[in-house]
Amino acid sequence: MSIIPTPETIAAGQERAIARAISWVENQHPSALELLEQLQGRTPVIGITGPPGAGKSSLVNALALHWSSQNLKTAIVAVDPSSPFNLGSLLGDRLRMPGLFLDSNVYIRSVSARGSLGGLCASIIEICDVLKHAQFDHIIIETVGVGQSEIEIAGIADTTVVVTVPESGDEVQTLKSGIMEIADIFVVNKSDREGAEAFANHLKKLAHYRMGNGAWESPVVNTVAMEGTGIQALSEAIEKHQQQGISNDRKETLLADKVLRLVQRHRMQDLSIPSIKNN
Repeated sequence: MSIIPTPETIAAGQERAIARAISWVENQHPSALELLEQLQGRTPVIGITGPPGAGKSSLVNALALHWSSQNLKTAIVAVDPSSPFNLGSLLGDRLRMPGLFLDSNVYIRSVSARGSLGGLCASIIEICDVLKHAQFDHIIIETVGVGQSEIEIAGIADTTVVVTVPESGDEVQTLKSGIMEIADIFVVNKSDREGAEAFANHLKKLAHYRMGNGAWESPVVNTVAMEGTGIQALSEAIEKHQQQGISNDRKETLLADKVLRLVQRHRMQDLSIPSIKNN
């Protein structure tokens, strides 16, 4: 039987209604806008970003399990690379989160980047609106690992966690990296590797240098996600940042850019591209 999502079924946490509502949003269903206009919610959004291979999925897995043990409900949006031909997801981040499949306190949705270059997907704002209405305690967005240009998450997340590893680069490269400028919290994952402490100390100096006259100095948390090491400290750092209620001065600029692209998408949706056929 087909499920028609409503504000009531989404607020009740019915997973099939939530899943269908997100599909409506992704595929620009005619009823999606009317549904979105009825939704509301203030669930904090945590962005997990960083270069490929940093262990973002493992960190998300460990963090969600930690919150689940406290009976807190977490929604995870895992943005995957997409096929350039059918726009479908290539990797399926859920395959890298085996501990969460049967956890009733965790909802996971993999979405395709569909050609977006900022590490997210075009409908991420609307997807978050659906999940906020579903009254989760936390919403995690794990971005595509695309490197230094992956800063769009700072316009969506209330707290942005940048995940690194000890081999992430020398001091000059780190200072140049745009992605490092958006971190509310730095994580040095796989910190059982050689050089982890030295790299963490460098990040602490960088965080202090970036703080300027601001009220928040980005903490550096050492983790070994596969072993659950440092996850409690990361959870506490996220909670502390959200309690500060710090505004992100880059958020307006990034959101304005997002609005421009949404308008472009809306204006171009009636245009058709002729199929290319082999001669």
